[in-house]
Amino acid sequence: MIWFQSTTLDELKERMASRPGLSMHLGIEFTELGPDFLSGRMPVDGRTHQPYGLLHGGASCVLAETLGSVAGGLTVDRTVSRVVGLEINANHIKAVSRGFVVGTARPLHLGKSTHVWEIRIETEETRALVCISRLTLAVVRAK
Repeated sequence: MIWFQSTTLDELKERMASRPGLSMHLGIEFTELGPDFLSGRMPVDGRTHQPYGLLHGGASCVLAETLGSVAGGLTVDRTVSRVVGLEINANHIKAVSRGFVVGTARPLHLGKSTHVWEIRIETEETRALVCISRLTLAVVRAK
């Protein structure tokens, strides 16, 4: 188990609901917390479409960064450290126009000063790969 903080899926959902922002506006919700991963889903609808009616690449990046950042935050002692995004990379593989996409964040590297997370985004219905993303986080002192 990689988590420093013990938490439940319900606690994560409650925390997200108490801090409205872009993730909430886009309809992102956490769906599964495993021993080394965090998953969530996002609707593909008018909130997340680009002008041609397909899933916007930026929306995929928001899902990826939300999952990777929250997961990264669960691996550190938050009384001492925080994680902040340094870089995100996304390769958009498949176009999607409706339904839901599901992202799963897993660590590639959990160091003292940086983390690297891989986030796979797939269609909820067929699990076809939609986007593969890599998120680098800096581990910084808590204020």
